[in-house]
Amino acid sequence: MTASQDRIAEPWGTRTPYGPGRSWPQRVDQYLAGGLDPGSVDRWVQSASILHSNGDALDIAVKDNEIVGVRGRGVDRVNRGRLGPKDLFGWQANASPDRLTRPLIRQNGELVETDWDTAMDRIVTRSRELLDEQGPSAIGFYTSGQLFLEEYYTLSVIAHGAIGTNHVDGNTRLCTATAAEALKESFGCDGQPGSYTDVDHADVIALFGHNVAETQTVLWSRILDRLAGPNPPAIVYVDPRPTPVADHATVHLAPLPGTNVALMNGLLHEIVANDWVDREWIDRHTVGFEELRTQLAPYTPEKVAATCDVPADDLREAGRLLGTTDRLLSTVLQGFYQSHQATAAAVQVNNLHLIRGMLGKPGCGVLQMNGQPTAQNTRECGADGDLAGFRNWANDAHIAELAKLWNVETDKIPHYGPPTHAMQMFRYAEQGSLKMLWVSATNPAVSMPDLARIRSILSQDRLFLVVQDIFRTETTELADVVLPAATWGEKTGTFTNADRTVHLSDKAVDPPGQARPDLDIFLDYARRMDFRDKDGHPLPGWEDAASTFEAWKQCSAGRPCDYTGLSYDRLRGGSGIQWPCTTEHPDGTERLYTDGRFYSAPDYCESYGKDLVTGAPLEPTEYRALNSDGRAIIKAAEYLPPHEEPDDDYPFALMTGRTLYQFHTRTKTGRSPQLNAAAPRVWVEISPQDALQQGIVDGDVLAISSPRGTLHAQARITGIRPGVLFIPFHYGYWDTDTATEGEHDRAANELTVTDWDPASKQPIFKTAAATVARVRAGDGPAPAPTTTASAPTTAGIAPTTGGPTAVVTETDGRPPAMVTDTTGRPTHPHGGERR
Repeated sequence: MTASQDRIAEPWGTRTPYGPGRSWPQRVDQYLAGGLDPGSVDRWVQSASILHSNGDALDIAVKDNEIVGVRGRGVDRVNRGRLGPKDLFGWQANASPDRLTRPLIRQNGELVETDWDTAMDRIVTRSRELLDEQGPSAIGFYTSGQLFLEEYYTLSVIAHGAIGTNHVDGNTRLCTATAAEALKESFGCDGQPGSYTDVDHADVIALFGHNVAETQTVLWSRILDRLAGPNPPAIVYVDPRPTPVADHATVHLAPLPGTNVALMNGLLHEIVANDWVDREWIDRHTVGFEELRTQLAPYTPEKVAATCDVPADDLREAGRLLGTTDRLLSTVLQGFYQSHQATAAAVQVNNLHLIRGMLGKPGCGVLQMNGQPTAQNTRECGADGDLAGFRNWANDAHIAELAKLWNVETDKIPHYGPPTHAMQMFRYAEQGSLKMLWVSATNPAVSMPDLARIRSILSQDRLFLVVQDIFRTETTELADVVLPAATWGEKTGTFTNADRTVHLSDKAVDPPGQARPDLDIFLDYARRMDFRDKDGHPLPGWEDAASTFEAWKQCSAGRPCDYTGLSYDRLRGGSGIQWPCTTEHPDGTERLYTDGRFYSAPDYCESYGKDLVTGAPLEPTEYRALNSDGRAIIKAAEYLPPHEEPDDDYPFALMTGRTLYQFHTRTKTGRSPQLNAAAPRVWVEISPQDALQQGIVDGDVLAISSPRGTLHAQARITGIRPGVLFIPFHYGYWDTDTATEGEHDRAANELTVTDWDPASKQPIFKTAAATVARVRAGDGPAPAPTTTASAPTTAGIAPTTGGPTAVVTETDGRPPAMVTDTTGRPTHPHGGERR
């Protein structure tokens, strides 16, 4: 059966209810531009989504060598054919007329077009000068969560193995560094314990700072379908805003920003005090429980209610749901990761599962979620402040393994200290010791905190800035060299989603002009630099995506993220496959830790852990004494107040975050007509009580100020808790409609603070102090969607819709057309055998 629906107005599509223990029914979503007949499509090419971390599998429609649409892949384990609005409409950015098509270099203060040889010669010349003058510490790389695995691994080898710099990180530092750190602290290693299929079995789903309805729309569709079916799960939700998730919550806890650790300690207190723990499981598989019990003693419901400003009875009810269910799934995202005491709060979610023995079973798992589509690959490959293959920088044997793989001397690979995190890299650039920064596929001039400072750093004459991207952005405009890159659909590679599912994305069309895949750019740089291994062979030693993937498999062998059972052929057709995938687990591994064994043995673990308050790393001898048997680690944490709290001058708590229809800094979604029309400009959310007190009505232009700057935005009056403001961070000062520079007062990060979590080093975007002043009446309602957490409380505001150009077909079952790969060979994405 086929139906049509405006998927801007109805982002989560039609319900397909199902009950616990059943498979999520298929529903294939399809959008073709201009009402194109599916029968006229020349070919369908396999891929997956690139505008969020869910990993929705899809096929790219190609006609006359142009992308003309997408459809979901019905048999895929992740989405069962469903696509979200960014999947359905975001691909249109590929064909935007303002794509970068030629390299740019700065001459006489202006960026001018040039050829590849000239651009690369400038980069190589400056690289050699710096290596001769200062050494590897002069060069840093800041990458993305949107490239492919093959590109991250190549970058990691170039930076760590060929140059020998410790300064390598990604913008995943801004969104999911805490996810990785929390997993290391509890389990000794990165890697999500849970699986999306746990939604199919859970009796309680707890979402901690995770507005899944907007950040992973298809995962929310899965939860909605469970809620619409028999025996639905209870929902426990923690978020200060009244999101669509809150509308379906059994208990919605809306704590004051910055009090997440106090809240988690209160929930754990209830569970321990009522003896809702699995003591046998704790004794067999964990260390640290008694310290946790002692830490939790003061966190009574009444004390926590006063700290967090939530009802004590709601805390008790949430604790009862979490403590008495037989099947608990928990997810965590930016509401915890970008807030005060980020790692400590996320670790307490792990503790919840450890003390209840709820890991490794259907419906029992933790998903420390990612924010970007390939954030997991950044972490695996060592391009985000870690080392490749989840290896431990403080373990000499792990360094020796990498040196042998890359055929370089062990002292070439920097391991004198932890890899440099992004906030420290920018500080080094500010101080002048980091003199060359290569930025790929990200826009720090909008996404980093305290933007006036970031612009000042990136604008320094002494910093040689290389930017590799698909459009001109706020960051390219500060660069010395700009390299035009190919993007999704224009190159081949793999990427891994938040529940460890690996997908292949085949090339569907050629990139525009002289744009090149990021892999080709990195390899071109390596060849021009003449990087060599110990035997004089080129380093890296591969030439294309397929050979890079095979090299990565060798690097991953025997490590938690083992890819050795995967290949491009196995990933073509059928569903994505979860790592670890080995000869012992040829179809992948759905859940980790099913046997209560962890990746935490002292000689194997990725990290020895850190102090959650100071961030000080544990010494190997300390870790061995703590956890010689390789158990899971229960780590307690005391609540500490945020560093910046509201006061008389700045009486509001300011949070920044995301909206459903935009991604990152809008370089792609701002060029999709349907997505951009749904959320075209910045706004600020304020409560009805605060608006009434200040004489503000919906649409008024407000000046929002913090100690760092001022932003102007229209007011959207919502059900957000009093005393709290919310601003979406996507909007910079580069207008994606006209590709011109605008004012510096639209970006939320003009207001955020230079501060980061001590353990994960993730910047804090959720706890700043601010004040609000009405500037003037607006010219209409705020440009905020009505379908999301920004839904207005003011009557009479027109609902957000997409109109005829946003109508999508939804089909039960499997579409008949086959998919061809780049060679023209048929594959069988809807029921075919894996090869």
